[in-house]
Amino acid sequence: MRQYDYLIVGAGLYGAVFAHEAAVAGKTSLVIDRRDHIAGNVYTEQIQGIDVHRYGAHIFHTNNQEVWEYVNRFAVMNRYTNSPIANYKGEIYNLPFNMNTFNKMWGVITPDEAAERIAEQRRAAGITEPQNLEEQAISLVGTDIYEKLIKGYTQKQWGRPCTELPAFIIKRLPVRLTYDNNYFDALYQGIPTQGYTQLVANLLGCRADGTPAAQEDWCGRITVRLGADYLKERETLRDLAGKVVYTGPVDAYFDYRLGALEYRSVRFETQTLDTANYQGNAVVNYTDAETPYTRIIEHKHFTFGTQEKTVISREYSAEWKVGDEPYYPVNDEKNGALYAQYKALADAEQGVLFGGRLGEYRYYDMDKVIEAALAAARREL
Repeated sequence: MRQYDYLIVGAGLYGAVFAHEAAVAGKTSLVIDRRDHIAGNVYTEQIQGIDVHRYGAHIFHTNNQEVWEYVNRFAVMNRYTNSPIANYKGEIYNLPFNMNTFNKMWGVITPDEAAERIAEQRRAAGITEPQNLEEQAISLVGTDIYEKLIKGYTQKQWGRPCTELPAFIIKRLPVRLTYDNNYFDALYQGIPTQGYTQLVANLLGCRADGTPAAQEDWCGRITVRLGADYLKERETLRDLAGKVVYTGPVDAYFDYRLGALEYRSVRFETQTLDTANYQGNAVVNYTDAETPYTRIIEHKHFTFGTQEKTVISREYSAEWKVGDEPYYPVNDEKNGALYAQYKALADAEQGVLFGGRLGEYRYYDMDKVIEAALAAARREL
C-alpha cells in the first residue's frame, strides 16, 4: 500500500528542499539515502569542535535574493568570504586572478599595465579563437599565469592535458583588474554557523542523525530512512509512494544500459593536528604538477574557529569508475551526447522526477540546486 505521496531518493539539498516544500503543501514524503547520514555532499561533521566538510569545501554564494532569504530561514549564515591562495613551489599568489596576483607575478602596479602584459602574451601565443582550455586560459591571463597557476592544477583535477579539455571550463574562473581577493562575484556569501548538516536537518524537520525532531506540525509529514539503497530495493520502495523524486546518478537508474557517464572523483586525507593554525587560510591550492594533491582545506577558518587544535583535508583528484563516489561530471562532447540519450529516457519515465547534479548530470552550485528544487516543487505541487 502507498504510504507516502513522494519517495525522495537522496537526502541532500535538492531532496531536502523538495521534501520541505511538499510538507508545507500538505504532502507526505519518505526521504531515503544509501549513506548513514543526511545532507549528501554538503555533510559536515564535528571533529574537535570544528565543522569538517567531509566531501570537500562548500561555500554558499548567490546573487538570488529569494534563495538567500530561503536559506536564512533554516540557518544563521556567517560573513565568510572565499579568498583562496595558490602555492606554486613555495611562491604564494592570491586567487582569483586579480591585481595582487599580477603584481606578484610581474611587478605591475596599474590595471593598464596588467592588461597590456596579458595582451602581449596573448599576441605572442597567436591565439585569436581559443579551441581548448589551454588557449582559453592564455587568452584570459597570459602564459606566465597559465604555466604556474593553471596548467598543473587543472591537469591534476581533470586527469587530462589542458589541450584536451574544453575551453568553457576555465570561463567560470574570475579575472579582475582590481585588488579584490573575493573569489565569487556574488551579492550574498557565507557558511552556516552550525554547519550544513544542521541546515538540512532543519529543512527535513529531523535531527542530524535523521531521527524526528519535535518542531512544526509539517515535520510529521517527512520520514527519513538512512542506509537504504534505492537501486537495490526499488521494487519494494517504489510501491510506498505515488511518485519518485530521484537525485542519484541518472545512468545508474537505467542500469547503465547506454554506457556509463564519466565523472571525476575526489579522495580526501583528513588529519587532526596539534596546532591552532596550520596554513592561515581555509583553502590553499597547490598548482604545481609534482604535488600529488590539488589543495589543502583547513576547516576551522570557514567559521573563524579559535580551537586549540585544527583539522585539515588534503584533496586528491581521481579517475572515476562505477562504484566510486561521483563528484564532477565530465561535460565534454561525448558525455553530453550520452546524457542527451539518458535524458530522453528520464523524460519518458512515468512517475519519476529527476533532479540534482547526478540526476541531471551537471555541475551545480548550492544556490542553483536550491533554485532548481524550488522550481521543480512549484511545478509539481
